[in-house]
Amino acid sequence: MKRSVYVCGGGGCLSSGCMKVKDELLKRVRESGIDNEVEVKVTGCMGPCSAGPIMRILPENVYYSNLKPEDVGRIVEKHLIEGKPVEELEYKNKEFLSRQVKIALRNVGRIDPLSIGDYIENDGYQALRKVLKTMTPHDVIEEMKKSGLRGRGGAGFPTGLKWSFAAKALATPKYVVCNADEGDPGAFMDRSILEGDPHSVLEGMAIAGYAIGSNQGYVYVRAEYPLAVERLTKAIRDARNRDYLGKNLFGTGFDFDVDIRVGAGAFVCGEETALIAPVEGKRGEPRPKPPFPADRGLWGKPTIINNVETLAQVPIIIIKGAEWFAGIGDEKSKGTKVFALAGKVNNTGLVEVPMGTPLGDIIFNIGGGIPEGRRFKAAQTGGPSGGCIPVDKLNTPVDYESLTELGTIMGSGGLIVLDEDTCMVDFARFFLEFIKEESCGKCAPCRIGTTRMLEILDRITKGQGQDGDIERLEKLGNIIKKTALCGLGQTAPNPVLSTIRYFRDEYEEHIKDKRCRASVCASMFIAPCQNACPAGVDVPRYIDAIRNRDYVKAVSIIKENNPLPSICGRVCDHPCEFKCRRAQIDAPMSIKALKRFAGDYELKERDIKEEKKSSNGYRVAIIGSGPAGLSCAYYLAKEGYDVTIFEALPVAGGMLIAGIPEYRLPRDILNQEIKAITDLGVKIRTNTRLGEDMSVADLERMGFDAVFIGIGAHKDVKMNIPGEELVGVYSGVQFLREFNVFGKRIEGNSACVIGGGNVAVDTARSLRRMGFEKVYVLYRRGESDMPANKDEIDEARLEGVEFMFYVNPVRFKGRSRVEEVECVKMRAGEFDERGRRKTYPVEGSNFFIKADAVVEATGQVPDLEALRREFNCPDKGDALYVDKELMTNIPGIFAGGDVVLGPSTVIKAIAQGKKAAYSIDRYLGGTAYMDTKEVKDRVLSAPIIETPMERLVQKEIPLNERLYGFKEVQLDIEEEAAVKEASRCLRCDVK
Repeated sequence: MKRSVYVCGGGGCLSSGCMKVKDELLKRVRESGIDNEVEVKVTGCMGPCSAGPIMRILPENVYYSNLKPEDVGRIVEKHLIEGKPVEELEYKNKEFLSRQVKIALRNVGRIDPLSIGDYIENDGYQALRKVLKTMTPHDVIEEMKKSGLRGRGGAGFPTGLKWSFAAKALATPKYVVCNADEGDPGAFMDRSILEGDPHSVLEGMAIAGYAIGSNQGYVYVRAEYPLAVERLTKAIRDARNRDYLGKNLFGTGFDFDVDIRVGAGAFVCGEETALIAPVEGKRGEPRPKPPFPADRGLWGKPTIINNVETLAQVPIIIIKGAEWFAGIGDEKSKGTKVFALAGKVNNTGLVEVPMGTPLGDIIFNIGGGIPEGRRFKAAQTGGPSGGCIPVDKLNTPVDYESLTELGTIMGSGGLIVLDEDTCMVDFARFFLEFIKEESCGKCAPCRIGTTRMLEILDRITKGQGQDGDIERLEKLGNIIKKTALCGLGQTAPNPVLSTIRYFRDEYEEHIKDKRCRASVCASMFIAPCQNACPAGVDVPRYIDAIRNRDYVKAVSIIKENNPLPSICGRVCDHPCEFKCRRAQIDAPMSIKALKRFAGDYELKERDIKEEKKSSNGYRVAIIGSGPAGLSCAYYLAKEGYDVTIFEALPVAGGMLIAGIPEYRLPRDILNQEIKAITDLGVKIRTNTRLGEDMSVADLERMGFDAVFIGIGAHKDVKMNIPGEELVGVYSGVQFLREFNVFGKRIEGNSACVIGGGNVAVDTARSLRRMGFEKVYVLYRRGESDMPANKDEIDEARLEGVEFMFYVNPVRFKGRSRVEEVECVKMRAGEFDERGRRKTYPVEGSNFFIKADAVVEATGQVPDLEALRREFNCPDKGDALYVDKELMTNIPGIFAGGDVVLGPSTVIKAIAQGKKAAYSIDRYLGGTAYMDTKEVKDRVLSAPIIETPMERLVQKEIPLNERLYGFKEVQLDIEEEAAVKEASRCLRCDVK
C-alpha cells in the first residue's frame, strides 16, 4: 500500500512557495525511486499561511511546516526513505489545528481534491444516497431547520427556512445557485473549499435541489479563481461519470445537474439579487426585494442561493444528524464558521471554530497573538461591509447577534486583526474607497453617499478635517443604511460608523490636533519616529547631525523638546524605534543609543552654554523635581521666568532617583543634567513637602504667579493579604526609594518580588546586586502581559532572576519576620478591558517558596492627599483632572506627569512638563509656543543607504562585574559606531 503525502500546492492563497515545494517534492520522489511507494497528492489550503507550505504524511499523520524547497530533500531522504522524523521541521504550531473544529473544512488538506475516490472513501455522496432513498423533501428541510444551520454568506438567514420558501413556490422550474463570488479583500474560505473539497459543494447542491424540487444548479464563481474553476469542472465531470449528477441519481428517478458560470469579479455580485443577473448573462445589478429569489429568482423562477461554506456543511449534517450539528455552537448560532484570519496576527490562515467562540480565543489561542510585541487594537469582521471590534470587546462571542449588537456583521468570514500601528480613520477610508469603487451605481444613496463620505474621510486623513465632519459622516452613514437598494449599500457605512463609535478620539485628533497617532496619515507628521515620540523630538535632524559629526547641533536639536538627553538615552522606552521604517530593510535605528551618545557628549564637553532670555518678572513654583518638573522648569527658565522647584526628598530628581537604580541611571549623569537646568537660574529646595513644610499660603506670600504640580507616583498599592505586616515585607517604590536615596540595604539569601512592571524588575535586579542568591519574580499573568520593558526582563534573566508566571501569593508566613510565601497557581480566563487575560486561582495548587524578603511591586499611584487639602483640585480617583492646557480648575495651577497620567514613562512626563511650560507662558501672556511652529529646513546631507546594515548594539559590562555593585551595565558608545549607526537613517522627514 502506498504512503500518502499531502502537500499544499495551490490552496486558498495560491502561494508560490507552496507550488515550489510541491514541484520539488515530485522531483525528489521520482529521483529517489520511491514513486511506487509514495503517492504525492496536491491538496487545498491546510492551515496557517504564516507557517508557510505544509506537508502531511500518512499513515504517521506527521506535519512539516514552513517548508522551503531545500527542506524537501531531507524529508524524502530521512523520513520517507529512512523512516526517521526531521525534528527541526516538525509542525510546531499545533495550537492552530488542535483548537479548531473542522466541518466545512473537514476534507480540505485530508483528501486529494482531484480524486472522487478519495471523497467517496470519506463518506462522500452517502448523504445524497440517504436523502434520495430514505427521506422525503419535507424531511430534508425539517432536518435543516432542526440543525439550526444559517447561511454562511453574510446575513445568517436560516437555511432550512429559505429552502422551505422555495419548496412551497408553485412555479417551475426551480434552481439552486451556489454563490462562490468571494469578493472580500483577503478572504478565501469559499475558494479553499472549492479547491480542496469540490465534491462536498456539489453534493450539498444536489441535496438542496431534491429538497426544493429543483433539477438544475449553477455555481457562480469568480474568474480570479482559475484553480477552483478547474477542479470544480473536473469534479462535475467525475460526478456525472459516477451518476452522482445527471439523470436518475441512485436509480431513484431524481435528476440534478450542475453548470458553472464564471463571473467578472464584481463585489456587488456577492449580493444574491445582483448575482442572479450575471448567471442570466446580464450586467450584475441588485434589484429591490421583495420579491425574494425563493419566489422569483433566476429567470423569474423560484431559486435558492447559498454560499459555498453553507452547502459544504449540508452533507455532514445529513450523515451525522441535526442534533449533532445543533450541539455545536451557541444558542442562536449553530455549528462552526470558517474565518480567513489575517492582518497583524502571528498565525494567519483559515480557521474553523464553533459559533460563539470568543473573539479573543480566536486571535490569541488559535492566531497566536500579535507579532513583535505590539498591542491588539481592534478586529474587523465582515469585510468591507463589516465593522471594527475594539480591545475591550475581546470576550464577545462570535455569532450573528453579538456582532450585530457591536455594529458589525459576520459577513462571509473575513477577520482582520489590527494592532496599534493601524490608523482607524485611514482604515475606514480604505474600505469605503473599496466600496465606492465596487458600487454598481444603480441607487443614489450608495453611488453619491459613499462618494461624499469618502471625500470627507480623505480630507481628514490629509489634515484638512473640519469641525462637524464626524457628525456629517454619522448623518450620511445612517441615511445610506436606511435608503440604499441592496445589502451592499446598506452596510457600506459600517466601517466608518463603527470606527467612529469606538475610536472617536482618533477622528478628533485628526481633525482638531492634526495628528495621526499611528503614523499612517503622512500629511500629518514629518517622520514616524518623531510622531511616535511623546515629546516630539526631531529624531531625523539630530541623527543627521551625528552623521555629520556635529554633536553640538545634535544636542541642541534634542533639547528643543527634551532637556534630559543623557537620562532619556538610558531609561526611555523608545516608542520611536517601534515606528522606525528602517525595520523594513533590516532593523530599527538604535535611536535611544544615539540620543545617549549626543547627551553624553554635551556633559563631557562642558563648554556648551545655553542661552536664555532676560528676566520677564514672573515667578513660577514647581512641586516635584522629577522629569515633568525639571522639564517644565527648563523651558520656563529659557523664557526668562524665575523658577523654584520644591522637592519633598532630600535630593533632586524625583522618581528618576527614587525609582531607577544606578546601574541603569548613574547618579553623576542625573546630577549633571539637573545642574544644566539649575545653571539657567532654576532654584531647587529639597526636604520641602507640600502640606507639611509649606502651604499654598506660603506660595502666595512668595509671590508666585503660577504653580506646576509635577509629583510622581510615590504611593504604593497594597495587596491586602495576610502577613503584610511581617518584618521583611516591603513595597516596591518604598524599597527602591530607601536604597536609591538613603542607601538602605536589606540582606538575605532568597527573595520574592511580586509584580510585572519595571519597578518589579528593577527591584529584582537590585536584590541580586545586594547579594541575594535566589530572586523570584512572581506574576499572575503570562510573560506577554508583563508591562515591564522586554529588554529589562531579558537582562534580569541573564543576571539570574527567575520568573514564575501564572503564580500569585496568597499569604506571607513567619513568626515576626517573613520566612516563606504561600502561592497559588493561576489559570487564564476571559479578557479584561485592556486586552489582558484575567486570571483565577487553580484549586488545590498551593505551594510555598522560602523567602528572607518579599517586595510587593504591584502598582503605585500619586499621593493626592496634600493636593486635595491644599489646592482643592478635582481628581479622577488616582490622578488630577486637568484641561487640554494642563490647567486644573483653579486658574494658574497646572499639573502634569504621573499626577495626571498615572504611573507613566519618563519621556511622557518630559512631554507633559514641556507642554505645561508653554501653557503657563501663554497664561502669563507669553508667546514662546509660537517659536515651536517654526518650519525646519529638511535636506539630505548624505546619500541614503538602503542596503542591509547591522544595527548598533550597545556593549555591556561582563556578567561577573554586574552582581558586585551598581556599576552601569551599558558602556559608552564609541564615536565611529554612533556615526555608522546614524548613516542607517532613511531620512523619512525629507519629502
